[in-house]
Amino acid sequence: MKRVMTLVLLVLLLVGSVFVSGAVQDKMIGVNVVLKTDITNAILAELSRFGRVRDMVPALDAVTMQARASELASIQAMPFVASASPDAERTGAPVDTVAATDLVEGLSTWDLDAINVTEDGFHNRQVPQDGTGVYVAVLDTGLLDSWRQYFPQQRIAEKYAISFGGGGGDVGNVSSQPNKWQHDQNSHGTHVTSTILGYSHNGTPINGVAPRATVIPVKVLNQNGSGWSSVIARGIMYVADLKAGPLAGSPVVINMSLGGPSLDPLEKAAIDYAISKGVIIVASAGNAGTAGMGYPGAYGPVISVAASGWVGEWTSSIWWYASGVADPTNPYDFYIADFSSRQKTGQDLDVAAPGSWVVGPYQTNSGKTSYFFLGGTSMASPHVAGIVALMAQKFPALTATQAEGILEASATVLPAGCRNVRNPGGGTDTFCWGADATGKGLATANAALAITP
Repeated sequence: MKRVMTLVLLVLLLVGSVFVSGAVQDKMIGVNVVLKTDITNAILAELSRFGRVRDMVPALDAVTMQARASELASIQAMPFVASASPDAERTGAPVDTVAATDLVEGLSTWDLDAINVTEDGFHNRQVPQDGTGVYVAVLDTGLLDSWRQYFPQQRIAEKYAISFGGGGGDVGNVSSQPNKWQHDQNSHGTHVTSTILGYSHNGTPINGVAPRATVIPVKVLNQNGSGWSSVIARGIMYVADLKAGPLAGSPVVINMSLGGPSLDPLEKAAIDYAISKGVIIVASAGNAGTAGMGYPGAYGPVISVAASGWVGEWTSSIWWYASGVADPTNPYDFYIADFSSRQKTGQDLDVAAPGSWVVGPYQTNSGKTSYFFLGGTSMASPHVAGIVALMAQKFPALTATQAEGILEASATVLPAGCRNVRNPGGGTDTFCWGADATGKGLATANAALAITP
């Protein structure tokens, strides 16, 4: 009898283990649903059989839900559902950091010289455009509390700045938090913004790609630099509605230095909607190397950007501002970073831009200004967003398709190959890449502007 009871207990433990394992696997998730028709009460009632509808996006005929993972297939099979997928995680974290200890007298940085916006020294812009009249929405982590110490206040569109949070299985709905955008603790969005606008180092100006553009901070990533595609979609929709409303007379560009491994249908619908309203979208290619590109950058209508570096890096202690990049642009002066995502089948990589050892504001202690070199396609993307802003200043009717075509047609081809490049420790690293790593080549402002109408 004792042996039988032991066997029964063992069976019960095994059953319990299976049940717990199944419960863990069948967790609550966020689900983004795009419909084939308008949202109706009848459709909402049908969806509610499989989970809780948390949010609606009528302009996209879409809803967000919380449901168990096991219900996803049933939701996808409903006749009025065009697509349904789990809310996709997004991240904008850089690859590496090295402290910049001396910013000296406001000289231009190598990366702006590389894309032919500036030459080294003061008052050195090489193109007549500066971004005047163009809005660039930076969908990112928002700005640090100390952003006014880095950027001129009139360059940040506080009136339109906003934060979105929520998403995912734990929260479900997407909410707006109007003032949280300027209380970031991550620094990623501030560094990205500095490439577009430039920045001040204790009153010393450092140039930017489009220093007179107006940046709209749209916080869609949390303090850890991650977030959800449903939140990204809401941020895109917000900017699109600005373009269709109060900013109808101005060019609007979106920069998204973020991404994840799959394209969410809600995110895709939001991108299509924004482009239909006249918004031009630029995004990072991703930091996954040979594993392939991230989304939304890999989606065709988005202008995607790989990360390049310069062979003159670390040749001296002042290389980043005092060692000029050769003109005309020589492809053998550049390489593709090993972390930069390569294009896979079904993905679309457009151009490359500086994304290795780009210096800018990055705080490790709250309230104490500091500057770091960052590496990542997150740093490459705002260089191209800034170039697009210059193009849109010259030709305000510029469309997303035209912008992508001009950038690709004017890029400096970077043939597949290898480069030996010094590293911060004084040694040498070898970087090799194939044709899948560069898109059409290195984007440069002067060449793109030359063929902009």
